Amino acid sequence: MEVADARGKIIFKGAHVRYTGTGSAGEVTDIKSNDDGSWAKIDTTDLWYKSQFIELIEEDQYKKLKVKEVPEIEEDVDEKEKIHGKVNKSRKKKIGEGVDMSSELCDGGG
Repeated sequence: MEVADARGKIIFKGAHVRYTGTGSAGEVTDIKSNDDGSWAKIDTTDLWYKSQFIELIEEDQYKKLKVKEVPEIEEDVDEKEKIHGKVNKSRKKKIGEGVDMSSELCDGGG
């Protein structure tokens, strides 16, 4: 059974593909065809995708999509203390403090 991607290229188990709808990429773990069409199962999501909506990609493209660099966050103790102080200060304030509520006019906004 031959299953083709959105561009007509043959999909096979172990191929790297990308779902065109969301950009999800992965390796094909299984392929099937039924009355509704041809399907390929991708390892990263463990979902079946209709072959007309996926496309074969080269291994270098796949590696770029799969590797996501997470920037290192330096722990700045002084910054944490400043933020903690601001949070505590705002908690101590009374809600509505400094608001003039002497007017008894009711405004319906319209």
